[in-house]
Amino acid sequence: MTILPMLRTIQPDQITTLQRAPFDAETLATSERLVREVAEGGQSSLRSLAERFDGLAPGTPLLIERPSLEAAADALPATDRRILKEAAERIRRFADAQRAAFRDFEIKADLSGSTITMGQRVLPLEVVGCYAPGGRHPLPSSVLMTAITARAAGVRTVLVASPRPTAATLAAAAIAGADALLPIGGAHAIAALAYGVVAPRCDAIVGPGNKWVTAAKHCVSSSVAIDMLAGPSEVVILADAKACPRLIAADLLAQAEHDEDAMAILVTDSRPLIDATNNQLAEQLADLPTGRTARAALSRSFAVLTASEDESVRVCNRLAPEHLELHAEPASLDRMRDALCSYGTLFLGAGSAEVLGDYGLGPNHTLPTGGTARFAAGLSVYNLLRARTFIRCDTATIPSPLREDLARFARMEGLEAHARAVEARA
Repeated sequence: MTILPMLRTIQPDQITTLQRAPFDAETLATSERLVREVAEGGQSSLRSLAERFDGLAPGTPLLIERPSLEAAADALPATDRRILKEAAERIRRFADAQRAAFRDFEIKADLSGSTITMGQRVLPLEVVGCYAPGGRHPLPSSVLMTAITARAAGVRTVLVASPRPTAATLAAAAIAGADALLPIGGAHAIAALAYGVVAPRCDAIVGPGNKWVTAAKHCVSSSVAIDMLAGPSEVVILADAKACPRLIAADLLAQAEHDEDAMAILVTDSRPLIDATNNQLAEQLADLPTGRTARAALSRSFAVLTASEDESVRVCNRLAPEHLELHAEPASLDRMRDALCSYGTLFLGAGSAEVLGDYGLGPNHTLPTGGTARFAAGLSVYNLLRARTFIRCDTATIPSPLREDLARFARMEGLEAHARAVEARA
């Protein structure tokens, strides 16, 4: 029996990048309106929108405080609570290591006999809002990824927003160390975090969300820091001829079930592997509960048939995907890793399924999409820290010839007051 291909096959010269706009003009206009409603109308507008879009029952608090979060964690089945706590510890360990790599320092310069000290202090943001989706697939994993990262950075107040939070979502917020949770979502939740409608105003908002959430983050980005403008999720699998089509198909489907707009791409120099993977996709889709979504995503996805491993690597660097898996012989993995430079997270070896990153092995799963990994990185403590630099000179005199050089430099730019401010310290 001939099975129609699930992934269409294209040539390397038929692709450019994965670049896709994370939202359209209509979504942006709607999100702008909702953000403005909350900014101007405060809690009254927020509650009205939450009841309309999130199904929030009248009279339900707009903020779930820490004691209620802890109660939810205590009430969670023991096995589920253990899984969340163990994932949290792995995420925390990785984030702590990132934080330790970003340090204060001082250097000294001897300038014409006068010692000047320069350096940096690394300080966390004060208040951070963490968004976690709560639609078809509530994501307590995103609560852990965002809130634990904020705590590891040293953030003083950590808020979570997630619509229709499940017991696992509430428990994850408690385990991650969140101070409170807003049981609301969408653009109005982003506005509430940005403008301090029910809790302290945030300095940064992080975490994944749908196109309305992403558009709202864009709308408030002049008032609050954001991590990124992420679009639909994506995976690229670079595989050699000996790779296992069953595992490749399983990982492509794991990505495709996220969203109809997700992208699941195979890059290989083996035509038989593409055919075998398509057969596996059809077989595994037969009893997949999320098959309808996955099929729609696969219809937009593709396989790239290359002429060599080197060309496969070049294609992947051009795509710059959110997730990049390497299914290849061990001897090739290090060589490929060194040649690859554009990805959110790299998964090396057939055992390194992308799902390991989803569920808290350590590295964050909030990653750049749409080819933006070419210049952006995933969420980390670095998003939530500020490097504050300083210069210290213990005398009121700027020594010569440095004084003359600085004054001359200022006059090269036509800034006479700058020059005179230097000369005043003769």
